Amino acid sequence: MCGRMALTLPPAAMAQIFEAAPANTLPEGPNYNICPTNDVAVITGGPDQPRQMEAMRWGLIPAWYKKPNDGPLLINARAETVLEKPAFRSAVHDRRVLVVASGFYEWTKDAIGGRDPWYITRRDGAPLAFAGLWQGWRTPDTGETMRTVAALTVAANTPMQAIHHRMPVVIERADIGLWLGENGKGAAPLMRAAADDVLQWHRVDRAVNSNRASGPELIEPFQQD
Repeated sequence: MCGRMALTLPPAAMAQIFEAAPANTLPEGPNYNICPTNDVAVITGGPDQPRQMEAMRWGLIPAWYKKPNDGPLLINARAETVLEKPAFRSAVHDRRVLVVASGFYEWTKDAIGGRDPWYITRRDGAPLAFAGLWQGWRTPDTGETMRTVAALTVAANTPMQAIHHRMPVVIERADIGLWLGENGKGAAPLMRAAADDVLQWHRVDRAVNSNRASGPELIEPFQQD
C-alpha cells in the first residue's frame, strides 16, 4: 500500500531526471508530506506522445462519479485485480503513468496500538517511479477535466512484509519506456514486487502522522529520547 509520499527535489529537477518536459502546472515542491487528494508528480508518455511531467490529483475518480466523494477514495489499485475492476481496466491498457517521489511512508503499530511511521526510499538513492493509472473526470459545474491518478500495489516482498503486507509497484529505469507504452506492448509482467534489495527504510517521528505536518525534519531518522 502507499498512503503518503515525499518529494524532496523541486519538481522541475525531477522532470529532468526522468527526461520529461515539465508542464506549465507542476505540483509544488519540495513536499515532505504528500497526502491523498493532493497533487502528485506524474510522468506521462506513449508511442506518439513526448514524455511530460505534470500534476495530477492523487485519488482516481471514475468517470461515472457525480462528485469526487461519490464512492471510495481510490488512491491505490491492486495489480492482481486491476483488469477486473471497471474503475481501472481501461486505464491499465491506455492510461499508464509513473507517479514519481523521493520516498513514501508506511506504518506499524507498537505494543499499545500507537502508529509508528517509516520512511522508505531506494537503496541507490535514485527517485522512485511507481506504476500508476490515470483517469480524467469532468467537473459538473465548470465542465473542466480533472486528471486523477492511482498507484498500483502488489503483495509485499519478503523484507517489506516486516512493515506492511502490500507495497507499490516500483518501475525500474530500464522499464520506464515499456510501462509508458513508448516501447510497445507487454507491460503486464512489470506489475510485480520490487526485488528484495531495492528498498530501504528507517523510523521517523510521529509528527508525520498529521496530514498538516510539513518540513524536511519529517524524513529524518527518529531519535529515541
